[in-house]
Amino acid sequence: MNVGGVSSSHGASRSLSLQHDRSVGQTRNSESPTMGVTDTTQQASDRAQELKQFDESKLGVKGLVDSGLTSIPSLFIHPPETLSSLKPAQPRPDSIRSIPTIDLSGWDSCRRPSIIEEAGRAARELGFFQVVNHGVPTEVLDRTITAVKAFNEQPMEAKARIYRREMDTGVAFFSNVDLFHSKAASWRDTLQIRLEPKVDMAEIPEVCRNEVMEWDQQIQRLGGILMGLLSEGLGLSPGKLQELTCPESRMMVGNYYPCCPQPNLTVGLASHTDPGVIAVLLQDQLPGLQVKHGDEWLDAPPIPGALVVNIGDILQIMSNNEYKSAEHRALANPNREPRVSIVVFHNLSNLDIQLGPLPELVSSDKPAAFRQFTMGEYMRAFFTNELNESLAHYFKA
Repeated sequence: MNVGGVSSSHGASRSLSLQHDRSVGQTRNSESPTMGVTDTTQQASDRAQELKQFDESKLGVKGLVDSGLTSIPSLFIHPPETLSSLKPAQPRPDSIRSIPTIDLSGWDSCRRPSIIEEAGRAARELGFFQVVNHGVPTEVLDRTITAVKAFNEQPMEAKARIYRREMDTGVAFFSNVDLFHSKAASWRDTLQIRLEPKVDMAEIPEVCRNEVMEWDQQIQRLGGILMGLLSEGLGLSPGKLQELTCPESRMMVGNYYPCCPQPNLTVGLASHTDPGVIAVLLQDQLPGLQVKHGDEWLDAPPIPGALVVNIGDILQIMSNNEYKSAEHRALANPNREPRVSIVVFHNLSNLDIQLGPLPELVSSDKPAAFRQFTMGEYMRAFFTNELNESLAHYFKA
């Protein structure tokens, strides 16, 4: 049955559940050497069909949850090597145990040098830090979380109207940006909005329109402050990153993590590094974010009123490996209450600009670690690769 071009939640989810059962059976049969090739081919065919069916249903993960399923479809089941890493690691005595928190109060006063030092150290050692007293009102944070949650909890038909995979549009709803490139899907839905260059406000769903625009005004201001601090942390002028149009392209991604019936078999967001220059993340009060440091995964528990900042691949490249773009992930949400996080990626607006290590950071003692490339070349690589593949290595010198 179709409703306004959208497949019935019950029918689609039931079919996906049957795919889960079939996948389990095929895994057992593949233990027979004589059937291995046939089973592998059949599994690939079934997976392709399952992916297509899920995408065309426009249900999203929430639609599956709303149908009442008690086990996750096979397309969401991650390989053993991923699942084994979900178990808590034993921390080494000398390891970093938590994500640094930096107080931004007085960033434009006599405290600025110490804040620059803290931010630079965190960017070099971990690539992640949280900021408090950042100037974004708590009311704005709360309203933005509530609005993105409200969008995802609309009737399926309302969300399906903007369900698409064309990433060059101003607004899109989808599940898994790398759905057709990844080894396994992740348990989340996404609302993506291009904030700059400006999107037509009418394209933004009314249920979250005002809140998103208010959030953008605040995050644009904060992004400029962070760019200045991180620029000075590299020994550059505070306006260096702004000169390269770093704050002039912003993309907001609102991730919605419904309750997962089998959180030990999947993830909310696969391990990855972020594209772009920096990312600023707002999370609600449910945990889930983890950051990789060495062989360990560190929890990044929500701090009321705090925002998470992380270095992107482009800034790692421009800093000539001074700053680190760290792997991070989100665990599947085991709670009945959905988890919401909202990230804004600050990118370069000029797709033709030549990128690579900044000349000021290259010397005979520290030669360029990356070759020259354009932002357009980088973004093409991003949209044709699996999310968990860091793109920095594609551009090594």
